Amino acid sequence: MTDSPRLAPSALSRRRFLSLAAPAAAAAPLGSIMAWGSVAPSVAVAQAATTQARSLRVFCYNIHWALGMDGKYDVGRIADVIKAAKPDLVALQEVDVGVKRSGRVHEVRRLAELTGLAGRFGPTQHYEGGLFGNAVLTGLPILDVEIHPLPYTEAAEKLQTYPRGAIAVTVVAPDGKPLRFVSTHFQHNVHEDRTAEAKAINELFAAEGDGLRTILAGDMNAKPDEEPIRILLERWTNAAENPPAPTVPVAKPNARIDYIFYRGAADFRAKSAHVVDEQLASDHRPVFAELEPAGG
Repeated sequence: MTDSPRLAPSALSRRRFLSLAAPAAAAAPLGSIMAWGSVAPSVAVAQAATTQARSLRVFCYNIHWALGMDGKYDVGRIADVIKAAKPDLVALQEVDVGVKRSGRVHEVRRLAELTGLAGRFGPTQHYEGGLFGNAVLTGLPILDVEIHPLPYTEAAEKLQTYPRGAIAVTVVAPDGKPLRFVSTHFQHNVHEDRTAEAKAINELFAAEGDGLRTILAGDMNAKPDEEPIRILLERWTNAAENPPAPTVPVAKPNARIDYIFYRGAADFRAKSAHVVDEQLASDHRPVFAELEPAGG
C-alpha cells in the first residue's frame, strides 16, 4: 500500500480520465497536486493499536467550489463549517484546484491548512486551466490512495454532462485496523449514468470477498427511493435519520441527495446522523454521521 495517489487500473478507465493530471504535472509533481499534509503511518498505527476503539465522526459536503449563496468565494467559510463538526473523515465534492474562476487556488491544500487535516484530491476533469473533482480530508493516518473513474455519458451538443469518479483513501482507524473511505459525485442529469455509477461503486468497493471496512460518502444526485440508492443499499447501510432529512436546495431543502453509507455491519453502527443547518457557504447542506464500533 502507498500514500502516493494513483489512478487505479479499471475496466471503466477512459484515456481522457487517465490523462487528467498530465498538464498540471508539467508544472508540479502529481503527488503535490493531489496530496497535502501527512501523518507517519508506522507511528500512528502503533499509537492507534494502544488506543481503545472509539466512534468515527464522518462529514460529507458538496462545497460548490467554495462559492456561497451570497455570491462570495470563501474557502475559509467552508473550512469553518468543517471544523465545527470536528470530523475524522471528510468527503468533499465540486472542489477546484488551480481553476481560473477560483483564483487558481489549490482548494484541497488550503482546506487542509485551515482545518489541520491531511488532504487528498481525486480530479475528474479539466476546467478553466485547472482540475475539478472530489477530495478527502482526514486526521487519521493514510495508508493508500486510489482514484477510480466511473461510467458516464459523453457530453453532446444538447446534453451537458461531466466525467465522474471516486477517490478512495485507506486510513488507520482508531482501533488500529485499516478502513477505506470513499468520496464520490454521481451524474446530475442522466438517470442511466447514476444507475451505472451505483453499480460501479458496488463492484469497486463492495464486491463479494472484499472484507475491507468501507465508508462511502457523496452527492449521489438521487433521492432515497430512486434506483441508484436502492442499488447501493443492496450492499451498504445508510447512516441517516429516519426519514432522511433533505439537503437541497439549501435555503428550503426538499430533497435528500447527499449521503453517508457504510459496509461492515458487524463492525459499525450509526450512533447519530443529521443534516447540518448551514445555508450560506455552499448550495448544499452538509451531512454528518457518527459511527461507533458494533457492541460499543
